[in-house]
Amino acid sequence: MAEATAREKAPMYTTAVPEYALAARKYVTEFIGAFFLTFAVAVAALSGSTFVPLAAGATLMVMIYAGGHISGGHYNPAVTLAVLVRRRIGVRDAAGYWVAQVVGGVVAGIIGRAVVNPAQVRTLTLAGHTEAAAAVAELLITFALCYVVLNVATSKDQPDNGFYGLAIGFTVAAGAFAVGGISGGLFNPAVALGGATAGLFGWSTIWVYLVVQLAAGIAAGLAFLALNPGDR
Repeated sequence: MAEATAREKAPMYTTAVPEYALAARKYVTEFIGAFFLTFAVAVAALSGSTFVPLAAGATLMVMIYAGGHISGGHYNPAVTLAVLVRRRIGVRDAAGYWVAQVVGGVVAGIIGRAVVNPAQVRTLTLAGHTEAAAAVAELLITFALCYVVLNVATSKDQPDNGFYGLAIGFTVAAGAFAVGGISGGLFNPAVALGGATAGLFGWSTIWVYLVVQLAAGIAAGLAFLALNPGDR
């Protein structure tokens, strides 16, 4: 009893975690998620698998559940841009996320190309479609992805939504099945850069992905604000 009383009266000491350490945890988490997402897509696509959409959607889903409590589980510069427009992340953190995501994607592209047997490698083409068609496909599905993320993972009306990872993962899988034959179904600038690094497609077409995907992120953020004026 005396011991218990002594413990109760003993002062409690807590160690504050430095701000830079908290930021580093977020950035490392974003790097890990973007790495494994890009690695899964690159290896599946390079080896000619027909299950690339499932690989992308499932990997994104589990990485969101793994790191969402630390960084929010963006793993996608377009999503981070949408969250920035939606005002749920600051510019400094957003910049850190972008760097971590892009580095993760590029490193995954390098390793992905290295582990795939060169005899198996298949490169992505636009399958007879124009770059304009690919741009429209990437714009629409990236918008849908960012819009879903904002509504299921950042809305104050769904504070206890434990199924957001499923919704986001299925959005990517459904989108990839729908337009994969037109654009490759990437919906993510980090994955696009990693794919180009892996030789999945030529650098000359990278604009199709980067420009429209980031534009889609901005549009999704603005759409969320317009449709949810009370959720700031």
